[in-house]
Amino acid sequence: MRRSKRKTSGLQAAAVAAVCILFVTTALFGLYKCFSKEPTPKPELPRSSVPGSEENKALEPGEAVSGQNTASSDSRRKERFHTILLGGLDDENGGSDTNLLVTVDARNSRIDVVSLPRDTLLDVPWSVKKLNNAYHHGGFTQTMAEVSRLLGIPVDHYITVDLQAFEELVEAIDGVDFDIPVDMDYDDPYQELHIHFSKGPRRLNGKEALQVVRWRQNNDGSGYPTADIGRIGTQQAFLKAAAKQMLHISNWDKIRTYAEIFQKWVDTDLELSNLIWLGEQALTVGSDNITFHTLPGDGAGYYKGGSYYVLDPEATLEMVNTYFNPYQRQLTLDDMDILVP
Repeated sequence: MRRSKRKTSGLQAAAVAAVCILFVTTALFGLYKCFSKEPTPKPELPRSSVPGSEENKALEPGEAVSGQNTASSDSRRKERFHTILLGGLDDENGGSDTNLLVTVDARNSRIDVVSLPRDTLLDVPWSVKKLNNAYHHGGFTQTMAEVSRLLGIPVDHYITVDLQAFEELVEAIDGVDFDIPVDMDYDDPYQELHIHFSKGPRRLNGKEALQVVRWRQNNDGSGYPTADIGRIGTQQAFLKAAAKQMLHISNWDKIRTYAEIFQKWVDTDLELSNLIWLGEQALTVGSDNITFHTLPGDGAGYYKGGSYYVLDPEATLEMVNTYFNPYQRQLTLDDMDILVP
């Protein structure tokens, strides 16, 4: 049966990537603690393409691209501070549909996660200047480069996750208690998708949890007042609930299951020893110190007739300096490349 591409993009939601890196790695720590090794951060900001120059070509893994907005090469980094880009890939549409930037601040025992809206406006020469379109111009390496240039910070490592990991993880912890924020009534016969939930608390199994985080609106057009930003909020709330349950000591006996799920569905440039170290940090930090954010902006923005998520430069700068800046110095707007219509 023919499947709808428009709707399946929601499947690769924030929950997929974030659950795997923040919680499955705790399992690896339990199995292989003696092999724990802190990742090595990039020594300076990766460079990205100059808008208006030759068309952004596809990049090989680890290849830098020339650029103009870079922090000075002598910028000193904070100790034990790491940045990781998490991606949920849309297999049918061939793009990076959802991206989250995670910072692990081991020195201050906190983890911050920011959702990067898929329609975020980029300063690039492509006709479709949306963040999720970067994948089509060089894969996830290009996506990393564009996030780095947009926010003015290095992206040290990446993790991409397959959809199936999310459902299996929720099943592994016997479901998650979650307060569904709105009534959900949606049917799509083309992909045999049926989502029907009443507003309020309930325990969700893996399949149900996936339906909740992928839902955007009902068949009658009702839904979140803020559209995709509302969906991001639900995804973040679910991740918080899942984190609390997965980090609970009662679930530590499921370590082997977590590790098997991770090995099947996750691709990363981090070594196993690095993942174990990240798992150790997640256990140390605990769910109360894992904080979720969304880049501040206007989801109803326009640029040259196209609909985009347009960032608020000043608010974005403040958020990055507060939670995501790996440098000892404060960033300025000159370090970023935020396109303002």
